[in-house]
Amino acid sequence: MSIELLIALITGAALFGTGIYGALSQTNLVMIMMGVELILAGAMINLVAFWRYLHPDNPAGQMFVLIIMTVMAIEMAVGFGVAIARFRARGSVEMEEATELKG
Repeated sequence: MSIELLIALITGAALFGTGIYGALSQTNLVMIMMGVELILAGAMINLVAFWRYLHPDNPAGQMFVLIIMTVMAIEMAVGFGVAIARFRARGSVEMEEATELKG
């Protein structure tokens, strides 16, 4: 295993772990969405690192990165839309106060 792969995997794991902690420990909707973004970024870094390590001459892994980035953008747009609607209706984006969202 090369040192570049190890550095990329450690960075991806650190981002993923920080995102898990951020998403599970916060009550603010915006902070939870930031944690989810960090989780996706960590997964994307690991995907690129493994793809570059296993298939260095094949650029098909870039398509997976574009798909993940598209999912990240859509998730943020929908999440911020929910946060703005919640703030306009109730004046807060704290998830502990959002009991009417339970299904």
